[in-house]
Amino acid sequence: MQRFELRACAAFLISAGVLSGCSGCSVRGGQVAEAVPTAGTLLNADKLKLVDLDGKSFDLRKSSGGRVHVVVFTRSDCPVSNQFAPEIRGLFEKLHPQGVDFYLIYVDPSEKPEAIREHLRQYEYPCTGLRDPEHSLVAQTGATVTPEAVVFDGDWRIAYRGRINDEYVEVGKSRTNSIRHDLQEAIEATLTGRPVAETCHACGRMLHWRLEIAAGRGG
Repeated sequence: MQRFELRACAAFLISAGVLSGCSGCSVRGGQVAEAVPTAGTLLNADKLKLVDLDGKSFDLRKSSGGRVHVVVFTRSDCPVSNQFAPEIRGLFEKLHPQGVDFYLIYVDPSEKPEAIREHLRQYEYPCTGLRDPEHSLVAQTGATVTPEAVVFDGDWRIAYRGRINDEYVEVGKSRTNSIRHDLQEAIEATLTGRPVAETCHACGRMLHWRLEIAAGRGG
């Protein structure tokens, strides 16, 4: 098991297909992306191994009927992800009627379906919850933290990967100035066939539990 150093408290890092939580900084294996996906990368449905909450394989492409598809990587025990629940609910209520499908992707392989169902109920999520125990979707999108969102166009090409908004400058502390709603802007641009102006791969660096491999950092 590799050793990690905790830099700052906020979310969770998914690095090179391994998920690291804050409690003990445990490491779990997963699929590794061969290259960092970019805008326009086509989703390979044959390599997806998503599972629904009944333990059945879930075909994301065949199950989605929207013109735009949004996945949000999360964990029930990630405090920052939970802070963004109202934003996700609002986006669903506004944009789902316009042809946008939303999915919450739970990335912790040890998280039980019962716990996920309770999490969906507690935070009143209206969207479908799925599990990615082998990080097959993580690998294809290049997601690195929770929460992180990916927007796909109607052909299942990546249009955006990044943060939901820039409201929180740190855990529990929000901005006093205007907030940029990156995910909403990306979805609306994709709906109208416009390119997304800017993709945030940093996902708000101050919002992450930044776990860095000690071998490269001298920890």
